[in-house]
Amino acid sequence: MCQFCKPPQALEATKGCADCRASFCNECFKLYHPWGTPRAQHEHVQPTLNFRPKVLTCPEHDQERLQFYCKSCQMLLCSLCKLRRIHAGHKIAPVTQAYQTLKDKITKELNYILSNQDMVMTQITQLENAITQTGVRVSAKEQLSHCVREIMALLTERQTMLAQALESSRQRRAEALANQVAEKRSLLEHAGLMAFTQELLKENDPSSFVHAARITHNRLAQSVESVQRFSLSADPSFRHFQLDVSRMLKLLTDLNFIQAPLAPVIDTQRTLAYDQLFLCWRLPQDSTPAWHYSVEFRRRGVEVTGTCAVIDRLEMDSVYVLRVRGCNKAGFGDYSEEVYLHTPPAPVLNFYLDSRWGLHADRLVVSKEQRCARSVPGLSLLQAADRALTSCHLTADLLVGDVAITQGRHYWACSVEPGSYLVKVGVGLESKLQEWFHLPEDMASPRYDPDSGHDSGAEDSSDSPPPFSFLTMGMGKIYLPSSSGFTNSNGPSSPAGVTYPLPPRLGVCLDFEKGRVTFYDAHSLRPLWEGPVDCSAPVCPAFCFIGGGALQLQELVANRNYLLLINLQTEQKFQTVTEGLIL
Repeated sequence: MCQFCKPPQALEATKGCADCRASFCNECFKLYHPWGTPRAQHEHVQPTLNFRPKVLTCPEHDQERLQFYCKSCQMLLCSLCKLRRIHAGHKIAPVTQAYQTLKDKITKELNYILSNQDMVMTQITQLENAITQTGVRVSAKEQLSHCVREIMALLTERQTMLAQALESSRQRRAEALANQVAEKRSLLEHAGLMAFTQELLKENDPSSFVHAARITHNRLAQSVESVQRFSLSADPSFRHFQLDVSRMLKLLTDLNFIQAPLAPVIDTQRTLAYDQLFLCWRLPQDSTPAWHYSVEFRRRGVEVTGTCAVIDRLEMDSVYVLRVRGCNKAGFGDYSEEVYLHTPPAPVLNFYLDSRWGLHADRLVVSKEQRCARSVPGLSLLQAADRALTSCHLTADLLVGDVAITQGRHYWACSVEPGSYLVKVGVGLESKLQEWFHLPEDMASPRYDPDSGHDSGAEDSSDSPPPFSFLTMGMGKIYLPSSSGFTNSNGPSSPAGVTYPLPPRLGVCLDFEKGRVTFYDAHSLRPLWEGPVDCSAPVCPAFCFIGGGALQLQELVANRNYLLLINLQTEQKFQTVTEGLIL
């Protein structure tokens, strides 16, 4: 009501004055704000009982205007509050800037909602339909009643069957006990057997007595034994007819609606990227079973029935992000954590070991699959060690791949046993490898003459690329020479080279056209060393054993027996996928 009308003629207020902080009807507003006076310039607003001040002041510092906005604390500040320690380092902007920023954001959001009224109405319709379906649809309730009826029908059927079995056993036992009663009654004096026996004893003719007494004697002996060893012919207690329903009661107590599977756990030890991607997972122990799984990579999802998946047709030198979730009758569960797999920089070369150039075949053992080799030091090592305490001589055993590379880029990986003495992994010209490894009978021990870590075969020539290139591993370490094309991540490279812990797998990439070979940590695809190699003739993978050691070639994923092969179209580009899956 108007605050200036005199009762009882008070009228309803139509305007409010922000400067007077009062509400007026039309007549009173004109009366108190005459035209041509300063009051006529007052700001009029809608009538209200709570007038906000025209200028906001700080509640802690009187008469200080709120001129700043702290984005970190999301609050208005005066010039004195801005200097307080609690706002040190915060993002503080003038209130006019914050006003314009918030106004632009609100305007943009409002315009978006107004321009998508049809979408909002569609969503409202979907929500209303969902509410209607929630109230009308009773399929879940009917299914619950049906399941309970099935359980009760099965219990009734089992009860009838068990009751029949119990009644049949009772009848058999009653008959057996009744027969035993009749048998015992025949032993009484006036019963048939006893009366017949008493009459038999009156017989005086020996031959007639003996003839009739044989059967009677057997029956009497059985009766005497029955009296002496009396026992019930049937158990009347039925103690063996007890039901153990504890397990069933627990199952019924735990009876509940099916839950979706929990998020699978990725098996990082078995998951790898080689010629194909191999993703392996398992469900947590307390998870409900899954009928099938959905493996997601890029924008595509593929259903899998097992607990592993293989993805082929990969893009080289790319990062794939994969995740998986399980599904059962209750629907899909949560996604697993994302796993990042880096594909090799070149197509994977498939080859086997060839031991035909081994100088000491009695010490060099190649597995039946020709993917694993082991070198065992023999008697020559012990004899050489006996000749000198400061040094000994070790024979070098060479293994090569059964392929000859004449073009393109190729990648392969292997693992070296950490306890190996010295193992060299690399590539080289076939002719030069055979020539170099057949000329010397022995090689100086690395304990006496430290190995350079990189064997070029042509260290005295700087004009032409070396005929072969190796990296040296042993004693759980890998040696990177000073001429490495990559710097140490922990600091500058040393002129004498550096040693690193031996990676689980070593990758080798050969670019035949460029005459370059690059060594990688095959697990993370981090480059370790790069150098030149002569590719003027066929080049082959090579492995050299000095002392005892073992080596295992990485097996192709395609050679394993897996449950599913997922084709991946190579023409797709890397994209950002919704729900946090980034490829």
